[in-house]
Amino acid sequence: MQKVKKVPQRKCIACQERDSKKGLIRIVKNKEGEIFLDPTGKANGRGAYICKSAECLKKAIKSKALNKAFKMEVPQEVYERLLTELEDYE
Repeated sequence: MQKVKKVPQRKCIACQERDSKKGLIRIVKNKEGEIFLDPTGKANGRGAYICKSAECLKKAIKSKALNKAFKMEVPQEVYERLLTELEDYE
């Protein structure tokens, strides 16, 4: 009998929908305080997950969900860079 591998589930910080880890994109804040998209899902640091849509990222920006997830004030230019990066994945 083969063991069924559990698919890790994560929740989008913007729309609160659950999806497989692969179905969402990870945003990371590392020890240096840099915030960036982590398409590999393996970068060191505190991670927050978001749907692969600019709509969800805009929702997260509006609700300041990243500020809560990273326990810090996220600068506007970081949000703008994340939006630009995310558009490359869509």
